Amino acid sequence: MKKLAIGIDIGGTNTAIGIVDEAGNVLVKGGIETPTHGDAVRYVNDLTDALREMERSVALLNPDSEIIGIGIGAPNANYYSGTIEHAANLSFKGVVMLVDMLRKKFTRYAHIVLTNDANAAAVGEMIYGGAKGMKNFVMYTLGTGVGSGVVVNGDLVYGSDGFAGEIGHTTLFPDGRRCGCGGVGHLETYCSASGMKRTAFELLVYYNDNNSALANVPYNKLTAKMIYDAAIKGDKIAIEVFEKTGYYLGIGFADTAHYLSPEAIFLFGGPVAAGDLIFKPTIEAMERHLLPTFRNKIQVLPSKLHAGDAAIVGASAMVWKEAEKI
Repeated sequence: MKKLAIGIDIGGTNTAIGIVDEAGNVLVKGGIETPTHGDAVRYVNDLTDALREMERSVALLNPDSEIIGIGIGAPNANYYSGTIEHAANLSFKGVVMLVDMLRKKFTRYAHIVLTNDANAAAVGEMIYGGAKGMKNFVMYTLGTGVGSGVVVNGDLVYGSDGFAGEIGHTTLFPDGRRCGCGGVGHLETYCSASGMKRTAFELLVYYNDNNSALANVPYNKLTAKMIYDAAIKGDKIAIEVFEKTGYYLGIGFADTAHYLSPEAIFLFGGPVAAGDLIFKPTIEAMERHLLPTFRNKIQVLPSKLHAGDAAIVGASAMVWKEAEKI
Protein backbone atom coordinates (compact mmCIF):
# COMPACT_ATOMS: atom_id res chain seq x y z
CA MET A 1 0.00 0.00 0.00
CA LYS A 2 1.27 3.46 -0.92
CA LYS A 3 1.82 5.65 2.14
CA LEU A 4 1.01 9.37 1.98
CA ALA A 5 1.27 12.37 4.29
CA ILE A 6 -0.62 15.64 4.49
CA GLY A 7 1.42 18.84 4.58
CA ILE A 8 -0.09 22.10 5.81
CA ASP A 9 1.59 25.50 5.71
CA ILE A 10 -0.19 28.17 7.75
CA GLY A 11 0.67 31.64 6.51
CA GLY A 12 -0.65 35.03 7.50
CA THR A 13 -2.97 35.23 4.48
CA ASN A 14 -3.43 31.69 3.20
CA THR A 15 -3.17 28.13 4.45
CA ALA A 16 -1.70 25.82 1.81
CA ILE A 17 -2.50 22.09 1.93
CA GLY A 18 -1.11 19.16 -0.02
CA ILE A 19 -1.07 15.38 0.08
CA VAL A 20 2.45 14.14 -0.57
CA ASP A 21 3.98 10.72 -1.29
CA GLU A 22 7.22 9.36 0.15
CA ALA A 23 9.20 10.69 -2.82
CA GLY A 24 8.03 14.25 -2.17
CA ASN A 25 5.52 14.41 -5.03
CA VAL A 26 2.44 16.53 -4.30
CA LEU A 27 -0.53 14.47 -5.49
CA VAL A 28 -3.33 16.85 -4.52
CA LYS A 29 -3.01 20.50 -3.59
CA GLY A 30 -5.45 23.05 -2.23
CA GLY A 31 -5.93 25.51 0.58
CA ILE A 32 -8.11 27.93 2.47
CA GLU A 33 -7.77 31.52 3.59
CA THR A 34 -6.10 32.03 6.94
CA PRO A 35 -8.84 33.95 8.73
CA THR A 36 -8.72 37.39 10.22
CA HIS A 37 -11.61 36.66 12.61
CA GLY A 38 -9.37 35.06 15.26
CA ASP A 39 -11.75 32.15 15.95
CA ALA A 40 -9.48 29.08 16.16
CA VAL A 41 -12.36 26.60 16.50
CA ARG A 42 -14.03 27.92 13.37
CA TYR A 43 -10.71 27.83 11.53
CA VAL A 44 -10.07 24.20 12.48
CA ASN A 45 -13.58 23.27 11.31
CA ASP A 46 -12.92 24.93 7.94
CA LEU A 47 -9.51 23.26 7.74
CA THR A 48 -11.09 19.88 8.53
CA ASP A 49 -13.65 20.28 5.76
CA ALA A 50 -10.90 21.10 3.25
CA LEU A 51 -8.77 18.14 4.39
CA ARG A 52 -11.63 15.67 4.12
CA GLU A 53 -12.45 16.85 0.61
CA MET A 54 -8.82 16.36 -0.38
CA GLU A 55 -8.79 12.92 1.24
CA ARG A 56 -11.71 11.92 -0.96
CA SER A 57 -9.94 13.22 -4.05
CA VAL A 58 -6.73 11.36 -3.38
CA ALA A 59 -8.63 8.16 -2.54
CA LEU A 60 -10.26 8.25 -5.98
CA LEU A 61 -6.91 8.85 -7.71
CA ASN A 62 -4.91 6.44 -5.52
CA PRO A 63 -7.26 3.78 -4.12
CA ASP A 64 -4.30 1.67 -2.94
CA SER A 65 -2.99 4.34 -0.58
CA GLU A 66 -2.99 5.23 3.11
CA ILE A 67 -2.53 8.64 4.73
CA ILE A 68 -0.48 8.15 7.88
CA GLY A 69 -0.45 11.64 9.32
CA ILE A 70 -0.47 15.41 9.13
CA GLY A 71 2.55 17.71 9.31
CA ILE A 72 2.01 21.42 9.92
CA GLY A 73 4.36 24.37 9.58
CA ALA A 74 3.26 27.61 11.22
CA PRO A 75 4.64 30.78 12.83
CA ASN A 76 5.45 30.53 16.55
CA ALA A 77 4.69 26.81 16.51
CA ASN A 78 5.81 24.67 19.46
CA TYR A 79 6.69 21.09 18.51
CA TYR A 80 6.57 19.85 22.10
CA SER A 81 3.09 21.10 22.98
CA GLY A 82 1.52 21.16 19.52
CA THR A 83 0.56 24.79 20.01
CA ILE A 84 0.79 28.07 18.13
CA GLU A 85 1.76 30.67 20.69
CA HIS A 86 1.25 34.43 20.37
CA ALA A 87 1.87 34.53 16.61
CA ALA A 88 2.13 38.18 15.57
CA ASN A 89 1.12 37.54 11.95
CA LEU A 90 -1.95 35.39 12.73
CA SER A 91 -5.25 36.63 14.09
CA PHE A 92 -5.47 33.95 16.79
CA LYS A 93 -4.74 35.37 20.22
CA GLY A 94 -2.71 33.68 22.92
CA VAL A 95 -2.07 29.93 22.73
CA VAL A 96 -3.93 27.74 20.20
CA MET A 97 -3.95 24.00 20.97
CA LEU A 98 -3.88 23.13 17.28
CA VAL A 99 -2.64 19.53 17.41
CA ASP A 100 -5.12 18.55 20.14
CA MET A 101 -7.95 20.09 18.14
CA LEU A 102 -6.96 18.19 14.99
CA ARG A 103 -6.48 14.91 16.86
CA LYS A 104 -10.14 15.04 17.82
CA LYS A 105 -11.05 15.38 14.15
CA PHE A 106 -8.62 12.82 12.74
CA THR A 107 -8.36 10.05 15.33
CA ARG A 108 -7.15 7.44 12.82
CA TYR A 109 -3.89 9.22 11.99
CA ALA A 110 -0.82 7.90 13.75
CA HIS A 111 1.05 11.21 13.51
CA ILE A 112 -0.07 14.81 13.78
CA VAL A 113 2.93 17.07 14.28
CA LEU A 114 3.44 20.84 14.32
CA THR A 115 6.58 22.94 14.06
CA ASN A 116 7.62 26.33 12.74
CA ASP A 117 7.97 26.81 9.00
CA ALA A 118 11.78 27.00 8.97
CA ASN A 119 12.07 23.74 10.91
CA ALA A 120 9.68 22.12 8.45
CA ALA A 121 11.84 23.37 5.57
CA ALA A 122 14.93 21.86 7.22
CA VAL A 123 13.27 18.45 7.56
CA GLY A 124 12.05 18.72 3.98
CA GLU A 125 15.61 19.37 2.84
CA MET A 126 16.80 16.35 4.83
CA ILE A 127 14.11 13.98 3.53
CA TYR A 128 13.67 15.20 -0.05
CA GLY A 129 16.39 17.74 -0.89
CA GLY A 130 20.08 18.50 -0.84
CA ALA A 131 20.64 17.46 2.78
CA LYS A 132 19.92 13.76 2.17
CA GLY A 133 22.52 11.80 4.08
CA MET A 134 23.62 14.81 6.15
CA LYS A 135 23.41 14.70 9.94
CA ASN A 136 24.53 18.25 10.75
CA PHE A 137 23.30 21.22 8.77
CA VAL A 138 21.39 24.49 9.09
CA MET A 139 18.60 25.83 6.91
CA TYR A 140 18.20 29.59 6.57
CA THR A 141 14.92 30.83 5.08
CA LEU A 142 15.01 34.33 3.64
CA GLY A 143 11.72 36.11 3.09
CA THR A 144 9.66 38.58 5.08
CA GLY A 145 11.91 37.57 7.96
CA VAL A 146 14.93 35.33 8.45
CA GLY A 147 14.07 31.90 9.80
CA SER A 148 16.27 28.92 10.55
CA GLY A 149 16.11 25.22 11.25
CA VAL A 150 19.03 23.53 13.00
CA VAL A 151 19.78 19.82 12.55
CA VAL A 152 22.35 18.17 14.84
CA ASN A 153 23.16 14.46 14.68
CA GLY A 154 20.16 13.94 12.41
CA ASP A 155 17.61 15.59 14.70
CA LEU A 156 16.03 19.02 14.74
CA VAL A 157 17.10 21.14 17.69
CA TYR A 158 14.06 22.39 19.62
CA GLY A 159 15.65 23.41 22.91
CA SER A 160 14.01 23.19 26.32
CA ASP A 161 10.80 24.97 25.33
CA GLY A 162 10.37 24.13 21.64
CA PHE A 163 11.53 27.48 20.26
CA ALA A 164 15.26 26.97 19.61
CA GLY A 165 16.75 28.14 16.33
CA GLU A 166 15.77 31.80 16.09
CA ILE A 167 19.04 32.72 14.39
CA GLY A 168 17.35 35.61 12.58
CA HIS A 169 17.05 37.35 15.95
CA THR A 170 20.70 37.15 16.89
CA THR A 171 22.24 40.59 17.28
CA LEU A 172 24.41 41.77 14.42
CA PHE A 173 24.73 45.42 15.49
CA PRO A 174 23.83 46.33 19.11
CA ASP A 175 22.84 49.87 18.08
CA GLY A 176 21.42 48.89 14.71
CA ARG A 177 18.01 48.84 13.07
CA ARG A 178 14.79 48.29 14.99
CA CYS A 179 13.41 44.78 14.42
CA GLY A 180 9.75 43.89 14.05
CA CYS A 181 10.04 41.84 17.25
CA GLY A 182 10.99 44.99 19.18
CA GLY A 183 14.69 44.17 19.40
CA VAL A 184 17.55 46.12 17.86
CA GLY A 185 20.17 45.22 15.27
CA HIS A 186 18.96 41.69 14.57
CA LEU A 187 20.19 39.76 11.53
CA GLU A 188 16.63 39.75 10.18
CA THR A 189 16.63 43.55 9.90
CA TYR A 190 19.53 43.36 7.41
CA CYS A 191 19.02 40.12 5.47
CA SER A 192 15.25 39.78 5.04
CA ALA A 193 13.37 41.23 2.05
CA SER A 194 12.47 44.27 4.13
CA GLY A 195 16.10 44.50 5.30
CA MET A 196 17.24 44.68 1.68
CA LYS A 197 14.76 47.51 1.07
CA ARG A 198 16.11 49.40 4.06
CA THR A 199 19.66 48.94 2.78
CA ALA A 200 18.64 50.23 -0.65
CA PHE A 201 17.18 53.42 0.80
CA GLU A 202 20.18 53.97 3.06
CA LEU A 203 22.50 53.70 0.05
CA LEU A 204 20.36 56.03 -2.08
CA VAL A 205 20.61 58.65 0.67
CA TYR A 206 24.31 58.03 1.33
CA TYR A 207 25.29 58.45 -2.33
CA ASN A 208 22.59 61.06 -3.04
CA ASP A 209 21.87 58.94 -6.10
CA ASN A 210 19.00 60.15 -8.27
CA ASN A 211 20.00 58.07 -11.28
CA SER A 212 19.50 54.58 -9.84
CA ALA A 213 16.51 52.61 -11.12
CA LEU A 214 15.44 52.39 -7.46
CA ALA A 215 15.51 56.14 -6.81
CA ASN A 216 11.93 56.87 -7.84
CA VAL A 217 10.30 53.78 -6.29
CA PRO A 218 8.37 54.51 -3.06
CA TYR A 219 9.42 52.39 -0.07
CA ASN A 220 6.07 50.59 0.14
CA LYS A 221 6.29 49.65 -3.54
CA LEU A 222 9.90 48.46 -3.59
CA THR A 223 10.46 44.68 -3.58
CA ALA A 224 13.50 42.42 -3.43
CA LYS A 225 12.64 41.32 -6.98
CA MET A 226 12.95 44.94 -8.17
CA ILE A 227 16.36 45.17 -6.54
CA TYR A 228 17.41 41.94 -8.27
CA ASP A 229 16.14 43.13 -11.66
CA ALA A 230 18.07 46.39 -11.27
CA ALA A 231 21.23 44.55 -10.17
CA ILE A 232 21.37 42.27 -13.20
CA LYS A 233 21.09 45.38 -15.38
CA GLY A 234 24.17 46.80 -13.69
CA ASP A 235 22.56 49.27 -11.27
CA LYS A 236 25.31 50.15 -8.77
CA ILE A 237 22.97 50.72 -5.82
CA ALA A 238 21.20 47.41 -6.37
CA ILE A 239 24.49 45.53 -6.72
CA GLU A 240 25.74 47.05 -3.48
CA VAL A 241 22.51 46.01 -1.73
CA PHE A 242 23.34 42.39 -2.55
CA GLU A 243 26.97 42.88 -1.54
CA LYS A 244 25.99 44.29 1.84
CA THR A 245 23.24 41.73 2.40
CA GLY A 246 25.67 38.92 1.61
CA TYR A 247 28.28 40.45 3.91
CA TYR A 248 25.84 40.60 6.82
CA LEU A 249 24.56 37.11 6.09
CA GLY A 250 28.10 35.75 5.93
CA ILE A 251 28.80 37.09 9.41
CA GLY A 252 25.68 35.28 10.62
CA PHE A 253 26.83 32.10 8.92
CA ALA A 254 30.25 32.35 10.56
CA ASP A 255 28.63 32.65 13.99
CA THR A 256 26.42 29.66 13.16
CA ALA A 257 29.46 27.65 12.11
CA HIS A 258 31.28 28.46 15.35
CA TYR A 259 28.30 27.26 17.39
CA LEU A 260 27.48 24.11 15.43
CA SER A 261 30.24 23.14 12.95
CA PRO A 262 27.70 22.01 10.33
CA GLU A 263 28.45 20.14 7.12
CA ALA A 264 26.44 22.69 5.15
CA ILE A 265 24.28 25.77 5.41
CA PHE A 266 21.31 25.84 3.04
CA LEU A 267 19.59 28.97 1.78
CA PHE A 268 15.92 29.00 0.85
CA GLY A 269 13.72 31.87 -0.31
CA GLY A 270 13.34 34.51 -3.00
CA PRO A 271 16.86 36.01 -2.79
CA VAL A 272 18.36 32.58 -3.54
CA ALA A 273 17.30 33.05 -7.18
CA ALA A 274 19.90 35.84 -7.39
CA GLY A 275 22.65 33.19 -7.49
CA ASP A 276 26.18 34.60 -7.23
CA LEU A 277 24.84 38.06 -6.44
CA ILE A 278 24.00 36.76 -2.96
CA PHE A 279 26.12 33.61 -2.65
CA LYS A 280 29.49 35.12 -3.57
CA PRO A 281 29.54 37.92 -0.95
CA THR A 282 27.98 35.61 1.63
CA ILE A 283 30.63 32.92 1.25
CA GLU A 284 33.45 35.49 1.16
CA ALA A 285 32.25 37.14 4.37
CA MET A 286 31.69 33.82 6.10
CA GLU A 287 35.19 32.59 5.29
CA ARG A 288 36.70 35.93 6.36
CA HIS A 289 35.03 35.75 9.79
CA LEU A 290 35.64 32.06 10.49
CA LEU A 291 38.32 30.71 12.77
CA PRO A 292 41.02 29.05 10.65
CA THR A 293 39.99 25.57 11.77
CA PHE A 294 36.55 26.04 10.15
CA ARG A 295 37.62 27.59 6.87
CA ASN A 296 36.92 25.87 3.54
CA LYS A 297 34.96 23.11 5.27
CA ILE A 298 31.37 24.33 5.27
CA GLN A 299 29.30 24.25 2.11
CA VAL A 300 26.86 27.08 1.42
CA LEU A 301 24.17 25.64 -0.85
CA PRO A 302 20.82 26.62 -2.38
CA SER A 303 17.86 24.56 -1.26
CA LYS A 304 16.84 21.82 -3.66
CA LEU A 305 13.20 21.97 -2.61
CA HIS A 306 10.87 23.12 -5.37
CA ALA A 307 9.94 26.66 -4.41
CA GLY A 308 6.25 26.36 -5.30
CA ASP A 309 5.64 23.32 -3.12
CA ALA A 310 8.43 23.64 -0.57
CA ALA A 311 6.27 24.69 2.38
CA ILE A 312 3.78 21.86 1.86
CA VAL A 313 6.47 19.27 1.17
CA GLY A 314 8.52 20.42 4.16
CA ALA A 315 5.54 20.14 6.48
CA SER A 316 4.68 16.67 5.17
CA ALA A 317 8.27 15.57 5.77
CA MET A 318 7.65 15.97 9.51
CA VAL A 319 5.31 12.97 9.29
CA TRP A 320 7.99 10.72 7.82
CA LYS A 321 10.45 11.94 10.45
CA GLU A 322 7.99 11.03 13.22
CA ALA A 323 7.35 7.62 11.63
CA GLU A 324 11.09 6.87 11.81
CA LYS A 325 10.91 7.08 15.61
CA ILE A 326 8.54 4.12 15.91
